Amino acid sequence: MDIRRRNNVTLTGPADAPAVVLAHGFGCDQNLWRLIVPALAERHRVVLFDYVGSGGSDLSAWSKERYSSLEGYARDAAEVCEELDLAQAVFVGHSVSAMVGVLAARAVPERIGALVMVGPSPRYIDDDGYRGGFSAEDVDELLASLESNYLGWSSVMAPVIMGNPDRPELGQELTNSFCATDPDIARVFARTTFLTDSRDDLKSVAVPTLILECAQDVIAPREVGAFVHAAVPDSRLVTLDATGHCPQLSAPEATAREILDFLASRS
Repeated sequence: MDIRRRNNVTLTGPADAPAVVLAHGFGCDQNLWRLIVPALAERHRVVLFDYVGSGGSDLSAWSKERYSSLEGYARDAAEVCEELDLAQAVFVGHSVSAMVGVLAARAVPERIGALVMVGPSPRYIDDDGYRGGFSAEDVDELLASLESNYLGWSSVMAPVIMGNPDRPELGQELTNSFCATDPDIARVFARTTFLTDSRDDLKSVAVPTLILECAQDVIAPREVGAFVHAAVPDSRLVTLDATGHCPQLSAPEATAREILDFLASRS
């Protein structure tokens, strides 16, 4: 299997520098990292890829069986790291990819030496003593709307997820990204994202971890960031002065700065 082609792997930065792997979230692709890549690539080997079913990946490699659980996405991430023979890379996961990174680091510990979680959420549905941001009824309605009219759902929800209503071009970019995804594939990824409970997996994290949250985020409220920080042993929580769920687009300078500070601390 040609994993580089399957996952549309892109490499930039010095070939002999420490590696940073950037993993996108639901409805997105590697393009959403573009504003922070130049800063990271000055001193690091930056690895970008698309999960199968997203962006420029090989859609023929997609299967509902594999990608109906986060383990399928973690296998993509792990196989990319193995294909590139990475050692102790820093895995930067946005949104659901933060939890994918946890699983990938457990699967190939020799490949991933640290995690950066951008807007993580181990569970989106509220539970006793836990606030995920959504009731079970909220998620049922969200998924029903998505499954009945994916393009319509995307045009409504993407600007909400992005936040920053005073910068509508950001919401439009996320809308375009959502709409470029095959609706059948998006429906499976959405159910995997919003119905998974990864809270117990956080206890297995055995690498230094940076948690980046936004001051206002309707998808991952600050209670979630506090929960993740308390659950991950060797973690640092940073609250960005940013709004929305995609700070790599809405606050790229601040996002890049915090990631670079974390990378420098590991040198």
